[in-house]
Amino acid sequence: MAYSDSAPSVPLRWNFSQVLGQQLPSEPLQNDDIITTVAFEKRGDYLAVGDRGGRIVIFERDDRNTNVSSNRRDLEQRDFALRHPKFRYKTEFQSHEPEFDCLKSVEIEEKINKVRWWMTHDNLQFILSTNDKTIKLWKVKEYKVKHVKEMAPPLCSENMLLAERSFVPGLETTSAANGYRLEWIEKTPQNHLPPQDVDSEIGGIENPFRSKCQKVYASAHSFNINSISNNSDYETFVSADDLRINLWNLEVSDQCFNIIDMKPSNMEDLTEVITSAEFHPLHCNLLAYSSSQGLIRLSDLRHAAICDHASRIFQHRESNGSKSFFTEITSSISDIKFLNDGQHLLSRNYMNMKLWDMRRESSPVAIFKIHEHLRPKLRELYNNDCIFDKFGCCFSGDGLHFASGSYSNLLRIFSPGSGREEGIKLEIRGNSDR
Repeated sequence: MAYSDSAPSVPLRWNFSQVLGQQLPSEPLQNDDIITTVAFEKRGDYLAVGDRGGRIVIFERDDRNTNVSSNRRDLEQRDFALRHPKFRYKTEFQSHEPEFDCLKSVEIEEKINKVRWWMTHDNLQFILSTNDKTIKLWKVKEYKVKHVKEMAPPLCSENMLLAERSFVPGLETTSAANGYRLEWIEKTPQNHLPPQDVDSEIGGIENPFRSKCQKVYASAHSFNINSISNNSDYETFVSADDLRINLWNLEVSDQCFNIIDMKPSNMEDLTEVITSAEFHPLHCNLLAYSSSQGLIRLSDLRHAAICDHASRIFQHRESNGSKSFFTEITSSISDIKFLNDGQHLLSRNYMNMKLWDMRRESSPVAIFKIHEHLRPKLRELYNNDCIFDKFGCCFSGDGLHFASGSYSNLLRIFSPGSGREEGIKLEIRGNSDR
């Protein structure tokens, strides 16, 4: 995790901030512990992490004091940008389990493909998560637990012993009038005996966080789900696989509407698949989805029930060199993100990251070159399947900085207008030295 500690008018200086879930040197890396997706809550107060083991781990920001008065909070907003964010572990839960599809005779991994925050309110959070086939809505709530530190010494009166004796299995017979306590102690298992110490600490206080699966949205995708996206109306969301995009109502888990279907009548004619889908952050009727041909289509859900024809198509026809077999693979878009202003869209393919203006379809307003140095090695990358690796993209809250990952634990950060076209390279290590 990295942060910037400079004011907006001063050139940014990025520093390493924190490691979450650091692996011990002597601990071998388990396949189930590999992270597959991360998602920040809209305000940045919570971070959800999904892994290959089907778990979701939630971290919360603990450098903010939520109990201060509103006046004091207003005064602290001035230096808020200079405060380094710190996150701490909150809770985790098992979102998905491995399943077996009997009809197709295939195993369904528990791996979490995508996590999306639905809404948060005080100590209550809702999260959408999905594996290859099933989407789930989770509610995570924090309950207040009263901590009891000390307790009075147990009473050893005749009435108490008689009462407890009736609940011990195998002691239903009546004891002799004299010496019943000795008989009860001899026959009672040790774990049923009252404690003998005067003051005892009550340990093992249970986790105050509870996670509950509210809805399960299943049996709607024939192909693996690659993305889910919340709508700004807080009532619907979409799920996308390679050939179809379905529209769901949050309250209805047994029915969805297929709004985009790219499956040809003959699968041999298939030339393009869906790679990502994203709702517009402000207009609930606009949906963007990308494809393996490097196209971004913007559809208006008001035009038709089946959005076969896009309202706009964003495509960058690169002029450097002729198209080849490898360039068609590298042009496949792996991730798209709407900026908060709703006027710009960020996309990522294997080679570059591009910033689009929604009012201009012919070319992006900025191209951030990430893997151009690998262009001479495309054949080698194809032979070892690295050319099919997928990379995500993200942006800062103010929409001025854009980031994406690369090989060798490198994070590339770009800031248009900073004078550094090559961006900034940050090497991520498992310590806080960088």
